[in-house]
Amino acid sequence: MIRLFGILTGLFFALAVMWSFANGAFVAATEGVGEKTAEKVFYEHPEKLSLKTDGIFGTFDEAQLQRGYQVYKEVCAACHSLKFVAIRDLAQLGYDEGQVKAEAASLVVPGIDPNTGEASTRPGLPTDYFPSPYPNSVAAAAANNNAIPPDLSLITKARHDGTAYVHSLLTGYSGVPAEVTKEFPDFSTPPGLHYNQYFPNLNIAMAPPLTADGQVTYAPGNPEPTIEQMSTDVAAFLQWTAEPTLVKRRQTGFAVLGFVLFATILAYFAKQQVWSAVKPKKAAKSKD
Repeated sequence: MIRLFGILTGLFFALAVMWSFANGAFVAATEGVGEKTAEKVFYEHPEKLSLKTDGIFGTFDEAQLQRGYQVYKEVCAACHSLKFVAIRDLAQLGYDEGQVKAEAASLVVPGIDPNTGEASTRPGLPTDYFPSPYPNSVAAAAANNNAIPPDLSLITKARHDGTAYVHSLLTGYSGVPAEVTKEFPDFSTPPGLHYNQYFPNLNIAMAPPLTADGQVTYAPGNPEPTIEQMSTDVAAFLQWTAEPTLVKRRQTGFAVLGFVLFATILAYFAKQQVWSAVKPKKAAKSKD
């Protein structure tokens, strides 16, 4: 009975795997098939973005991360939160203890009045996490044409193409091209939305956050703060917020691979040593 139950259970899982594979193959084969729309024709995949972290030996560029944080603080923080990033983590970007405390003190975070127990606000501490610009999702939607701005802590992990998506989206705003309206006369950008060729349905609720070169003033010695440069810098910063241990993870991986290689070689020679005294039997010659 137990053997029969095991066979039936294995058969069930095998059928489930086969069905999942067949369903996935069908979806992949039929995806995009159907009525031609402006979204399918004019949507552009994000352009490739080169960062210092590219490749297995890539590292973070502290100067770029600091510029990206400045862009986030002066432009993006008005609408987007970083709820999974602690203020003290800024020390990883090269800020000293005094600068981290100053950054924390410049932020207003939710608190509790010690005398009344009622909700209040207070200056931030390094141990606090970056606060949300809105008290709740209802207020966020009301301030943004019914669209709730996503938290940016993990945005480069949550979106396909990661940093390339962020960079292309920030630089992809424009008016509706003439070829779009020519081929699809019914297409339009409703009031409150903005045309962006890198957004899947071409119309996005977020207004262009970077509107002019020099919108953020970089410290002397840094590149010119063009829209292209600012979008690249903030994309690099958001890569760090999503995976601050990226470089350490790669370094750990190299150490693990080295250990596995050494253990494999050691096991091979141990096997040779253990079985060296055992002589293989020669096959008997057949006699005619």
